[in-house]
Amino acid sequence: MIDVLVVEDDFMVARIHRGFVDGVEGFRVVGSADCGEKALAAAAELQPDLVLLDLYLPDMFGLDVIPGLRMVAQDCDVLVISAAREADAVRGAVRQGVVDYLLKPFDADDLRDRLEHYSARRGNLHAAVVSGQADVDRALGRAAASTVTSALPKGMSVETAELVRRALRAADGTLSAAECATKVGISRVSARRYLEYLSVTGQAEVTLRYGQAGRPERRYHWQAR
Repeated sequence: MIDVLVVEDDFMVARIHRGFVDGVEGFRVVGSADCGEKALAAAAELQPDLVLLDLYLPDMFGLDVIPGLRMVAQDCDVLVISAAREADAVRGAVRQGVVDYLLKPFDADDLRDRLEHYSARRGNLHAAVVSGQADVDRALGRAAASTVTSALPKGMSVETAELVRRALRAADGTLSAAECATKVGISRVSARRYLEYLSVTGQAEVTLRYGQAGRPERRYHWQAR
């Protein structure tokens, strides 16, 4: 479970963000703060894995909070959620090493995509020592760019494709579309579409399981390279 601290000065907006986060499997909000000073105190107490940080706070600019967050909660990452569209703000966030920058206004799906991408990258670096450059690339989010073609079919996202790929690689044997959908947290139809794409691109192998009646079930197996 990834623990999240929401830093937002508008109470109603913070409540909405909490609802969005709690709706994503594998994430939970453990606290909130409405200013920079309270954010640092909450981070020190709660030790969150991820901080959703607004930049326009009443006592300080959000980017100035990040160094303090890293001091009191050394393992925490920061995802900026802000209406700040200034190039200097975006460049400053990048220099501070934020994992993402989401502009307001946004909807639940926008945040879900970024959280799922963050979870995938976080899970790609779980060992104490990396075995090679591929592990580093996955941790930096480059695996999706290198293993998924730039011309994904319309309506498919790189982040979700990577989540489906990870579920398939981790499976003990084969997966059906329904089983994959449960593991990833998407619909069965979407899971089937991504699995078929992996099959077409040679990353998955399809086998048929015949039952006593009806169509045979399509099962997918990771095609090791």
